[in-house]
Amino acid sequence: MRICTFSPFQILPRLIGPALLVLFSWSPGVLAQMTPAEAQALVRKASQNETAKGLNGQPFRFLLRKIDEKGDITKEIVQTKEGDIARLVLYNNQPLTDERKQQERERLDHLMTHPEEQQRRHRREQEDSERADKLVKLLPDAFIYEYIETAPGASGPVIKLRFKPNPQFSPADREAEIYHGMAGQLWIDQNQARMVCLDAHLIADVNFGWGFLGRLYKGGSILVQQADVGYHHWETIHLKLSLTGKALMFKSLNIQTQEDESDFRPVPKDIGYQDAIRMLEAPPAPTQASAQH
Repeated sequence: MRICTFSPFQILPRLIGPALLVLFSWSPGVLAQMTPAEAQALVRKASQNETAKGLNGQPFRFLLRKIDEKGDITKEIVQTKEGDIARLVLYNNQPLTDERKQQERERLDHLMTHPEEQQRRHRREQEDSERADKLVKLLPDAFIYEYIETAPGASGPVIKLRFKPNPQFSPADREAEIYHGMAGQLWIDQNQARMVCLDAHLIADVNFGWGFLGRLYKGGSILVQQADVGYHHWETIHLKLSLTGKALMFKSLNIQTQEDESDFRPVPKDIGYQDAIRMLEAPPAPTQASAQH
């Protein structure tokens, strides 16, 4: 699951660690009797897999569509060992104007000849991922888990858990305080021990500290869905945030964001960022939106 800079996207990051294939021996009959401690152990194993590092040896090229207060944009993204490279392909679900296409070409051409800029971008990506990983590692201890059921999923059986705040949890920093006011459901792929879905709601006002002090109000919701997109590589395929609050105690926050990732295609394993730019600047393949016309 993914995420960016200060925002609540960092509750769960874009997880690019390798999927460790862990087969659980519980049968559905035994799972029906799963204790809170067993459920916590399952979440702990999934948390460890989510924060494992690396691209599992296989980077991908994919489409990312983001809808928020700034508009509706679709980017084509290529993962590389030197960081992600993105190119804008649709704006408000329409092809780019000639002027905007030229701006994208100039931006990528500039990046091609300034590797120090890509290095800075990559460092920021890594720092954001590390901060988000810290939050994911706290999931087993931040909540009390209750088994609901085992149901069919896209990659095999999915174990559904209900969670609520653990009153004994004491966060080490302000970023983790959000967990005190969060409850919902967590779905875990049984075969690969990966988090399939986090459907959380704020049941109380909570403080947060993504770079500055703030407060999120009761009633907000966070939905994150992941899937195995190939080679046991998991990516966030859907994210929806509906959050309100205040930042710095005076600036109002109203975060209404939806992101969808699709059309995953493998790219060469040793691809560098400059190769990715050349790939994106080549004549583009039809996008999903254009294919519908």
